[in-house]
Amino acid sequence: MDLLRFATAGSVDDGKSTLIGRLLYDSKAIFEDQLEAVEATSRSRGDEYTNLALLTDGLRAEREQGITIDVAYRYFATPRRKFIIADTPGHTQYTRNMVTGASTADVALILVDARKGLVEQSRRHAFLCSLLRVPHLVLCVNKMDLVDYSQEVFERIADEFTSFAAKLEAPDLTVIPISALHGDNLVTRSENMPWYEGPSLLHHLEHVHIASDRNLVDVRFPVQYVIAPGRYAGQVAGGVIRAGDEVMVLPSGLTTTVTHVETADGELDEAYPPMSVTIRLADDVEVGRGDLICRPHNAPAVVQDVEAMVCWMEESRPLTVGARYSIKHTTRSVRTEVRGLQYRLDVNTLHRDESATGLSLNEIGRVRLRTTAPLLVDEYRRNRTTGGFIVIDETTNRTVGAGMIVKNVQ
Repeated sequence: MDLLRFATAGSVDDGKSTLIGRLLYDSKAIFEDQLEAVEATSRSRGDEYTNLALLTDGLRAEREQGITIDVAYRYFATPRRKFIIADTPGHTQYTRNMVTGASTADVALILVDARKGLVEQSRRHAFLCSLLRVPHLVLCVNKMDLVDYSQEVFERIADEFTSFAAKLEAPDLTVIPISALHGDNLVTRSENMPWYEGPSLLHHLEHVHIASDRNLVDVRFPVQYVIAPGRYAGQVAGGVIRAGDEVMVLPSGLTTTVTHVETADGELDEAYPPMSVTIRLADDVEVGRGDLICRPHNAPAVVQDVEAMVCWMEESRPLTVGARYSIKHTTRSVRTEVRGLQYRLDVNTLHRDESATGLSLNEIGRVRLRTTAPLLVDEYRRNRTTGGFIVIDETTNRTVGAGMIVKNVQ
C-alpha cells in the first residue's frame, strides 16, 4: 500500500477537526478508550453529542477554547491506502503552522462553511497551498445539513472557488459537498444529496493518483549518512535509481556507477521518492554528508545566490536585510546572509509591497540570499525537496523561517 499525506485547511470553526474525527471514527481507526475520553469531555463541556473534533484537538488550550492551535498529526489506513493527516489551524496568527502541515502534503482539503461561503481565510489557505505546490486540492463544502442540502448553495460556492483557483497554480481541483457532523459524503455517498454524482471524500482520497506527482525524471539523492566507503544512506528526493546507473557526486563532480540499491529488507531493483535506501558505488570516490548524487547530464544548480519565497515564523525577531542565519537544505547546512527583500506579499489580496523592509511573524516575501558555501538546488516548482529549505537562528537554534526557491541566481 502506498502512503498519502493530506492536510486540512480553512477558516476557524469550518469543521476541520470534526471532519478528521469523523473519518477516524467511521474508518474504525480509534480505540475504545479514546472514544470514551472524548465522550466524557463532550459531556463535561455540555455538548449534546459526541464531539469527534476532540480526537485531534489534543492541546488543553485547544479543548478549552474549542480551536486548533498546533498541527495535529493522525494516522489511519484502509485496505487500499495508508494516510497521514495534518490538522492545521485556521487562525491567521498560526499561518506558520499551516505552512508546516501542508509543506509535505499530497492533498489539501480546504473546508468552507456552506452558510458563509468563501471567506478571506479560504482564499488565504488556497493561495498558501498553491505556493507550497500541493498537487491536489479538494474543496469540502461543509455543514450542508445547515442549508438543507441545497444544490444551489453548493454550486454557487463551487463556481466561486473554481474561478479563484484558476488564478492560482492548482493543477487538480475536486469539490465535494459534505456534513462532517453527520458523516454525509465522507465515507459513503449521502442519501441526503441525490443530486451529487461524485465520489465520497474517502473514496477520492483512496483513489487520487499521486505516483506521478513526484519528480521521477531528475535523480536526486542527498547523502544523509556515510556507512562505509562506497556505501551511503539517504532518502531519494527525485528520479529512479537502479544498479548499473552512471551517477555523479556533487559538488566534486566525480562520476561512478551504482552497484547495489538496498534496504534493511534486502536488495531492490530500483528506488524512487520518498524511499529511504542505501546505495553502493563502484568506485571509492570522496562522498560526505550533504553531498548529492545525480545523473552526469542532469544535475541541479550549484549556487550561492538564490531567490526564495520565505514564510517567517519568528515572533520576537523579524527578518531584515543584512541579517545572518543558518540554512538547512536537504542534508546540508550552511550559513547565509539576507542580501535583499524584493517585496512582501499580502496573501489575502496577492498585492506586492515593494517598499517593505522586513518580514514579521507569518508574513511571506521574496528574499535574496547569499550562502557561505554552494547549495545543490532545483526550483521548488520542479522538486519540493531540493527546492525547499528552513532558516535557523544560530543563537537560539530555533527554526525561524521556511523557504521555497523560485530562482537560482548564477
